Amino acid sequence: MNKAIIGRKVGMTQIFAEDGKVIPVTVVEAGPCPVVQVKTVETDGYSALKLGFIETSEKSLNKPELGQFKKAGVTPRKVLKEVRLENVANYKVGDEVKADVFAAGDKVDVMGVTKGHGYTGVIKRWNQHRLKETHGVGPVHREPGSMGANSTPSRVFKHKHLAGQYGVENVTIQNLEIVRVDVARNAILVKGAIPGPKGSVVTIADSVKNK
Repeated sequence: MNKAIIGRKVGMTQIFAEDGKVIPVTVVEAGPCPVVQVKTVETDGYSALKLGFIETSEKSLNKPELGQFKKAGVTPRKVLKEVRLENVANYKVGDEVKADVFAAGDKVDVMGVTKGHGYTGVIKRWNQHRLKETHGVGPVHREPGSMGANSTPSRVFKHKHLAGQYGVENVTIQNLEIVRVDVARNAILVKGAIPGPKGSVVTIADSVKNK
């Protein structure tokens, strides 16, 4: 990918296109993200940028984290992420990546951490059906049902869809479209939904599928 930025999900709204169609959009507060480190193929074996986001106080960081910002001459940031880019020749430490790196019509991938649902059953977690409501099935109708594990193999195989922790995992939504970019407000409007609750940190990058 050629460009990327870190942002914070503000929430969803809708805007009207010129032809009157309603477009559902997610508002992302994108940047400004100072460049804390530039990684190149010569020095690190790959090219990438280390970006900071959301200003914070020095006392909220430990010494190794704080040292990176002091070395770069950048005020401390709450979020520090690395994004892989094909070409980093145009960037140097201290530069700011702003929302204007993207434009309306760009295709992007958005990465974030999904909402946490806690420990949930198979119906909520895997969209399984309830058991039959007929006589003899109860007393519980939301169980996963028979495991089918008799003397061979005498166990339940890994990855079987059972109850457990649902959500709080890294998810990438691919090939979304940027509808509008508001540089003055550091806002990017992305068509459709993106992972995570309001206020969560997301990464917007060039789409890997759209050429």
